[in-house]
Amino acid sequence: MNIQWFPGHMTKAIRMMQDSLCLVDALIYVIDARAVESCMNPLLSRLTEGKPVLYVFNKCDLVAGADIEGWCRRFTDNGLAYVKAVGTSGDCSQIVAGLKQVTAKRIEKFAAKGARISVRAMVVGVPNSGKSTIINSMIKKAKAVTGDRPGVTRGKQWLSIDGVDFLDTPGTLWGKFEDDRVAHHLAYIGSIKDDVLDNMELACDFIEELKVSAPDCFKNRYGVDASNLSPYQTLENVAAARGFRQRGNTLDVDRAAKTVIDEFRKGKLGKIMLERP
Repeated sequence: MNIQWFPGHMTKAIRMMQDSLCLVDALIYVIDARAVESCMNPLLSRLTEGKPVLYVFNKCDLVAGADIEGWCRRFTDNGLAYVKAVGTSGDCSQIVAGLKQVTAKRIEKFAAKGARISVRAMVVGVPNSGKSTIINSMIKKAKAVTGDRPGVTRGKQWLSIDGVDFLDTPGTLWGKFEDDRVAHHLAYIGSIKDDVLDNMELACDFIEELKVSAPDCFKNRYGVDASNLSPYQTLENVAAARGFRQRGNTLDVDRAAKTVIDEFRKGKLGKIMLERP
């Protein structure tokens, strides 16, 4: 399945970010820990040039600790500052601390002159990476609009906490996916609007991939051994196991397809990392 999605509001959002770069001291780059490489938007990476960046591995509760440690080592080896986070936990204080660390030179420069400054940071990331949820956790109030679908944040929002001003921005992708694997992984984690996808084909591709990388997840969740089944047969078995039936008592395989993807996104299939370093 060829996946492409770049709605007009994202073009506007990128322009807005470019115009706002002069207003900020650093960037907070939020990444879904399940698909670290795919979340590295080349357009955003160009934006970060010349600015201190704090990378945030978000949704760390959805992956195994050993898996995310591999990415931590990779980032450390490349001199990239990072913190691990669970945006829904209600505590993201380590992000504020990490941001102050990457902007320490600027803070110290003004402190030497007897001045205290607020660090200004732009929060960026692909859609549905959890940017607004992280900000809400930091300020302990739901002032930034959140949602479990891509494209919820559309405009510019400034929020403040503990000497840091955050500029929340809309999630953005890039104009064309050159790597089909990247497009699929972004679709699996919910960064691409489901309305533009073929749910059945997406679920079949997902099952085919997980039969190699996480072969036991379907057996553990649904009691279905997918090892010797085609993806479609796996969905039929999931539908039967869940009692998904349509009129005429036929299996509702479409519902099974949506369920498999939805339960992966919610972590119900287990701690699954799509990309290991």
